[in-house]
Amino acid sequence: MYLKYFGLRELPFTITPDTGFFMNRAGYQDALNVLLIALRSGEGFVKVTGEVGVGKTLLCRKLIKSLDMNYVTAYIYNPYLQPETLLYAIADEINVVYEPDINRHVLEKNITAALQDIHANNKQMILCLDEAQAMPIKTLEVIRLLTNIETEKKKLIQVVLFGQPELDAVLEHPSIRQLKQRITYSYKLLPLNRAALGKYVQHRLVVAGGAGNNLFSHTVLNQLHKASGGVPRLVNILCHKSLLATYGDGSRSVKSRHMQAAIKDTMEAQTVKSRGWFDWLPLFSR
Repeated sequence: MYLKYFGLRELPFTITPDTGFFMNRAGYQDALNVLLIALRSGEGFVKVTGEVGVGKTLLCRKLIKSLDMNYVTAYIYNPYLQPETLLYAIADEINVVYEPDINRHVLEKNITAALQDIHANNKQMILCLDEAQAMPIKTLEVIRLLTNIETEKKKLIQVVLFGQPELDAVLEHPSIRQLKQRITYSYKLLPLNRAALGKYVQHRLVVAGGAGNNLFSHTVLNQLHKASGGVPRLVNILCHKSLLATYGDGSRSVKSRHMQAAIKDTMEAQTVKSRGWFDWLPLFSR
């Protein structure tokens, strides 16, 4: 593709949540610090919300990698599960052995015993739930009941909820008001502002092995921010497509017309009216 052309070791703008590209700037490091402080305090529930594409899954994975050997973690990436199914998923994550036809009561007892063993080994259990806004109310209530398992001084399981803003509306449901009261730390992950976006693009280029300089001009970055709204996933898509266009054009830096072509090819980007020589460039699927 364009790696050798731009002197890169790997693709800098993939949309997979690669923790190697985590940026210790802007709101990301602040969010990670809040989560680490919250978990070290031993509280029951922590909540992180943000719009689609702002980097919640990346933050979740970075959090798990940042925890030391004193923590046992379980990561549920698709919590749209009924209560029993979620209990099975948690049991699998912490290596609980159970019979195929085990009833819910016995499964909960086995999970409790496993949590007590983790505590006896001077470790803390952390459950991370991604896309938590999709979790059924009854399943959220099961999670709350799990956090009732505690010693005189601390909870045996802590829960971090990652979700879209709709999660706040879900938590307003009267039947889980006790869960909402137990959320002691919250963080809202915002899109990148213009200054942070420039650092973000530079950071990813450097991590990918490039110098990061001169590929995206100030004007092009302004264009990128306007079209993406500062949403990292959309920034990645537009940067990747604009680099493809730049490579296909034989240019050494991304021009306004290259970014316009990327924007035009991306439905989620804000509409930028531009027509011209890019109409014939067969780089993107139509």
